Amino acid sequence: MENLKQLFVRYKHGIPLLAYLVVYLTWFGWLEKTNTKKYWLIHLTADDYIPFCEIFVIPYLLWFVYVAAVVIYLFFKDKQEYYKACVFLCTGMTLFLIISTLWPNGHDLRPAAMPRDNLFTSMIAILWKTDTPTNLWPSIHVYNSMGAHFAITHSRGLMESRWGKYIRIGSGIMAVSIIMSTMLIKQHSVFDVMTGIALGAVMYAVVYRREWLLAGKAQNDKHKRAPQVN
Repeated sequence: MENLKQLFVRYKHGIPLLAYLVVYLTWFGWLEKTNTKKYWLIHLTADDYIPFCEIFVIPYLLWFVYVAAVVIYLFFKDKQEYYKACVFLCTGMTLFLIISTLWPNGHDLRPAAMPRDNLFTSMIAILWKTDTPTNLWPSIHVYNSMGAHFAITHSRGLMESRWGKYIRIGSGIMAVSIIMSTMLIKQHSVFDVMTGIALGAVMYAVVYRREWLLAGKAQNDKHKRAPQVN
């Protein structure tokens, strides 16, 4: 019993996130069932110039592993950065739910028939059966990929690791691949991606940039107070 109490105290910071995920998945599931007929159609001219490239279903699906792995790592290794990542991710996901509730939206980008028959198109066909072309903007795939990469680049433990540089590079490649995949397998419009990136940039300034600015100001104040030697 004492060991259970110690585990609870040590890892209780995961309870709010688990509670939020229950709320998020319930809300999102409701949206997927209700926003199926009347919705605002999202379509930009740029969407028509983006080819369908089925191999990008791989990074699209890896998104689930990528974001989860980052959150789990921070949960066990860096509680401070874990909280920042949770604020970043949960804020964007909540805004997404609110937008999709108030302004139901969807797209018509999926081809009527697969242009090719292979393993990747079969994977996409299965994905499309479970994921409706609605509730799209801002793209959570895009936004959370940015959030996961920001969390990795700000993790002190990874910065000091001998493999930190390569992990950051790999994370950047993964994030960019996921963002591209949302358009290349016709899951999202360019509009969804642009709004996802814009929201990610704003939240980066709120969660991470403010800390850097405060740290820089404190450093400047320290230099000003330091005695001058002639």
